[in-house]
Amino acid sequence: MSDNFYDEVLIDHNLHPQHLHDLPGATCSHAGMNPSCGDEITLHLEMRGGIIADGSFTGIGCAISQASADIMLDLIIGRTPEEARKLAALFRKMIGGEITPEELEILEEAGALQNIARMPARVKCATLGWRTLEHLLETAD
Repeated sequence: MSDNFYDEVLIDHNLHPQHLHDLPGATCSHAGMNPSCGDEITLHLEMRGGIIADGSFTGIGCAISQASADIMLDLIIGRTPEEARKLAALFRKMIGGEITPEELEILEEAGALQNIARMPARVKCATLGWRTLEHLLETAD
């Protein structure tokens, strides 16, 4: 896929985030922060019957952290916490530059952030939502 496609995905999720709002039905929430740039998000999940039934995030941050959190929620809503953990591990692997093409496909639109691996200063921005998810799932068990 072209770099333009990836840029469009990031721009769309930044300008029109579907999951940037409060979630009154949330059963668990966790705040995450990137102290190096000041990005802050709070991730809200509604767990029902062992599934992530809904999710949102609130907070402020750069385009990359906001788009990444929005893309992540698109990917994990409707899945089990274990599936979400596996996706987070794949995302970390991708950001580390160690993902296979088959694994990249599993990440769907999150693959748009693959080039962040070449921008060390932006890695924490891209992973903020994912790290917050992992901490939330650890404490929600």
